[in-house]
Amino acid sequence: MPFQQRWFLFPVLIFFLLIVSYGYGAAEANNINVTGVGLIIDVNTRIGKEEKIAIEIAAQNYNTTSKTHKLSLYIKDSTIRVTSAVEDMIREKKVKVIIGMHTWHEAALVADIGGQAHVPVISFAAPAITPPLMPLRWPFLIQMARNGSEQIKCIADIVHAYNWKRVIAIYEDEAFGGDSGKLALLSEALQHVSSEVEYRLVLPPFSSLSDPEGVVHEELVKVLSKTQSRVFIVLESSLAMVTHLFREAKNLRLVGGESAWIIPESITGLLDSVSNSVISSMEGALGIKTYYSEEGSSEYKDFHAQFRKMYRTEYPEEDNSDHGIFALRAYDSIRIVIQAIERMAGNTSSNASSPEMLHNMLSSNFSGLSGNIHFEGSQLSDTPILRIVNVVGKRYKEIDFWIPDFGFSMSPLKEKIEEKNGSRNFNDTTNALVGPIIWPGNLRQTPKGWEMPTQAKPLKIGVPGRTTFERFVKVNTNQNFYDGFCIQIFLKVLDLLGYDLPYKFEAYNGTYNDLVHHVYNKTYDAIIGDMTILADRLQYVDFTLPYAESGLAMIVPTKPEGSPLMFTKPFTRDMWLVTAAILMYTMLIVWFLERQSNPEFSGPWKNQMSTALWFTFSSLFFAHREKIYSNLTRLVIIVWLFVVLILTSSYTASLSSMLTVQKLQPNVTDIEWLKRNNLKIGCDGDSFVRKYLENVLNFNPQNIVNISSEDLYPGEFKSNHIAAAFLELPYEKVFLNEYCKGYTATIRTNRFGGLGFVFPRGSPIARDFSEAILKLSENGDTKILEDEWLTPPDKCSANITSNEPESLSLQSFGILYLISFATSTICLLLSIVHLIISRHQHQDAPKGKTPDEKSATPDEESAWKEAVKLVRDFYIRNPGTTATLVDISDTTEDTSDVNECSSRWEFTSTFDTPEHLQDSPPAEIEMQ
Repeated sequence: MPFQQRWFLFPVLIFFLLIVSYGYGAAEANNINVTGVGLIIDVNTRIGKEEKIAIEIAAQNYNTTSKTHKLSLYIKDSTIRVTSAVEDMIREKKVKVIIGMHTWHEAALVADIGGQAHVPVISFAAPAITPPLMPLRWPFLIQMARNGSEQIKCIADIVHAYNWKRVIAIYEDEAFGGDSGKLALLSEALQHVSSEVEYRLVLPPFSSLSDPEGVVHEELVKVLSKTQSRVFIVLESSLAMVTHLFREAKNLRLVGGESAWIIPESITGLLDSVSNSVISSMEGALGIKTYYSEEGSSEYKDFHAQFRKMYRTEYPEEDNSDHGIFALRAYDSIRIVIQAIERMAGNTSSNASSPEMLHNMLSSNFSGLSGNIHFEGSQLSDTPILRIVNVVGKRYKEIDFWIPDFGFSMSPLKEKIEEKNGSRNFNDTTNALVGPIIWPGNLRQTPKGWEMPTQAKPLKIGVPGRTTFERFVKVNTNQNFYDGFCIQIFLKVLDLLGYDLPYKFEAYNGTYNDLVHHVYNKTYDAIIGDMTILADRLQYVDFTLPYAESGLAMIVPTKPEGSPLMFTKPFTRDMWLVTAAILMYTMLIVWFLERQSNPEFSGPWKNQMSTALWFTFSSLFFAHREKIYSNLTRLVIIVWLFVVLILTSSYTASLSSMLTVQKLQPNVTDIEWLKRNNLKIGCDGDSFVRKYLENVLNFNPQNIVNISSEDLYPGEFKSNHIAAAFLELPYEKVFLNEYCKGYTATIRTNRFGGLGFVFPRGSPIARDFSEAILKLSENGDTKILEDEWLTPPDKCSANITSNEPESLSLQSFGILYLISFATSTICLLLSIVHLIISRHQHQDAPKGKTPDEKSATPDEESAWKEAVKLVRDFYIRNPGTTATLVDISDTTEDTSDVNECSSRWEFTSTFDTPEHLQDSPPAEIEMQ
C-alpha cells in the first residue's frame, strides 16, 4: 500500500507544478510587449528566401536576449495583391512596421497605406529618379535601398574607360510597366562620356511568360539585325530572366568575340548564392556589387554561420547556402526596428505605432552588416562604395573599387586616396580597370564592343560611283575596278590596322548626302571616297580624321597682265632712291678729287658739274672716256664700277625673270560682282557645294550650273556659259594642275573639316582608321600619294608659276653701298689732309721782303697767305681769262710765297693780285 499511495500522489504533484508554472508564465507574459512586423517578400525567389532567413535570425536573436520585448513576424507573399495583404496585417495582426517590397510601384502603394495608418514602412526598393516632395507625399516611408544613380554612373565610367561609344540597354519590364527611370539615367550618364544607347531590349516580366527561351531568342535576333554595337548593359532583371538571356546569347554568338556584358547589382549580389551552372553562363561579364567592410567582424561571422545552417535546413534543395547583400540589408532593417523599440522602452505598446516610432527609426545611427545606417530625409545618407567583379568560370573575382567623385581605385578607403592625391578630388576614369579581365569567350584582349566584319560577312563599303575628278576615286563597275587617291589611302590604312578587315566595295551613283544617309540606315557599313567632313553630317555618322584639307575656291579665267612701268619693277623704290643718292655722292667725290689737276674738269662751274655728271652716268655703261689723274679717284672709280657691275647684272636678271614669267590677271575677283551682274557659275551638283552656294553665299539657284566632269569646265568657260566655278580645295589643286595656263583661283572662302572616311556612329573602326591616318601623315606616305596623284605634270609647272618674282630690295645690296660710300669718303678725307700738309711744307723762306712786308707781323703774313691760297683753291678768277700756273721763282720774287706749290699737278689758273692789275698773257708752267 505505501507504494500505491506514493504512486497516487505523483499525478497530484505534476498537476500542482503545471498550475504553478502556468501562473508564473502568465504573469511573465503580462509584462512582455510584443511588436508585430509585417513582411512583404516573394519567398519563391532567391532574394526573398535570403531576406526571410535573415529577418528570422535577427528576430530570433532579439527574442532570445530580450526579457521585456518580443518581435512577431507576419509574412505575406508579394506576388498576391499587395494592398489587401498590407491592410489585413494592419487591421487584423496589428503590425507596427512593414518591411519588404522590391519594386518601387509596390513600395509606393504600401507607403500610401502606411501613411494613412501611421505605420512606418521600410522599403527594399527605391525610385531611380527621386520624385519631388517625396518626404511630404510619403512621410512614413523609409528607404533601405539606394536609388541606383551611383551604379549607373559606375557603368558609364566603365563604358568610357574602354572607349565604347554605343551600347545596348536590356531590362525586364516591371509588372506594372516601365523601367523605374534607370534608362533615362543611363542615357544621361553616357552622354557625359560621349557615348549613347543604340538600342533598348525590353523583355516582358518573367512571371508572365510561358516560353521564356523563345521570347528571349526572338528579341536577340532583332538585336542581330538592327544593331552593330556589342556592349550589353543589363539595367534590371530577375535572375531567372538573366539566366535565359545569357544562354540564348551564347547560342547566337553574342557572348564572346568582340562583345562585352555588364550586369547590375541585383544580379551580381546573388553570385555568392546561386548555383555554379548559373554563374558559368555569365562567364566574362563585368558585374557591380556594393562593398561592405564588416566581413571580418564577429557579428558578421556569427550571422554567416547562422544563415548557412538555417538556409540548409529550410531549403535543402538549394546548392549554395551563402548569402548576398540583400540578406544583410534585411538583417539591418530588423535592427533598426529593435533600436527604435528599445528607445521607447518606457512607453506602452499602444504608442508603438505613433510618429515617435518613426522618429526613433529615422534616428538610427550604427554600423550594420550592410554598411553605415544613418538616414537623411528618409534615405540612407552614406554614399556607397561599389566593387567591380569579373565572372570567371564558376566563380567570380573582384577587380577594382569604384568610389563616387573619385572613380576607379584599388583601395576602398577615401582617406587613403585623398592622402595619395594631395587631399583633392581626383576622378580619372579614362584608364582601364586595374585588374586583368577575362572577357566573354575567355578573351584577354579588350573587346571592341562592335560587330566586326568577317569573311562570311565582310565590311560593306559604299564608294561614290560618279565623281567629278577621277584622280580621287575612279570606278569601273564592269571590271570591278576601284582606284584613285582615296582608294590608295584606304589600302595604306589597312596595312596599319593590326588586324584583318574583310571588305567589299559597292559603287553608288547618287549624291554624297544620300550616300551618308545609307550609312546611317545601315545599308552600308562605311564610305571610302572624297567625303567632306561637315557639321550636319556628323549628326548621323562618324568621320575619321581628315587625310586632305578642304575649303571652297573660286576658279576664273585669266589674262596676261602688262604695265608701262615694268622696267622699274626689278628694284624697289627705296633701292632706286639709294642708288641715285650714291650715284650723286660718287659724282661729287670724283669732281672734288679731279678738279685741281684734270683739265677736263676745269672751267666754269656749269662745265665742271656737267662733266662730272656725264662721267658718272657713263660709267654705268662702262662708256666713260675722261682721263683720270688722281690715284684716289682711281680707287673710288674701281669700287664704283664694281657696284655698277653687280647692279646691272642683278637688274638684268630680275627684269628677264619678270618678263619670262607670265603673270595672269583674273577676269573676276569679287563674288558680289558675280551676283550683281547675275552671272552664271558652275559647281559639282552631287556634292554639298550647290547647297552651300545657295544657302550661305546666297547665289540665285537659277544661276548655278551643275557640272559632272572636270573636262567640261574649260568648255563651259570658253562658251561663256559660266563666269566662275566653285571647287573644293583638293579639286582646285587638281584642276589648276591640269589647266594651269588659262585659269586661276582668286577667292578661298571658309574652310571645312577636310576629306575623311565615313563609319556608323560609335564604330571603333573609325578610331582605328584615324590613328592609322595620323601615322601615314607622320611617316610621309600621305605626301607621297599626293605627289603621285595630285602633283602637276612637268610641262605645266615649267610654263607657269603662281609666284611672281619679287623686286630686289635694299636689304640685298646694303653692304655693297656701304663699301662704296666708305671708300669715297675715306678718299675725300685723305685728299683734304694731303692738301693741308703739302701747303704747310712749302711756306716761303724770309728773304727778299720789302719794308712793308718786313714791318708786317707773322700773324698778319700768315693770314694773308691763307687767304690767297683759299681764293686760288676755289678758282676765284677773272671771267674769260685763263692762265697756266708757272713757277713763281721764274717770274717775280714778290709773289713767290703766294704761288709756291709742291704739287706736280698740271692745271690752268687765272687770278688777279695787287701786283697784276692788268691782264697777263697765259703761261704754262710745270711745277717741280
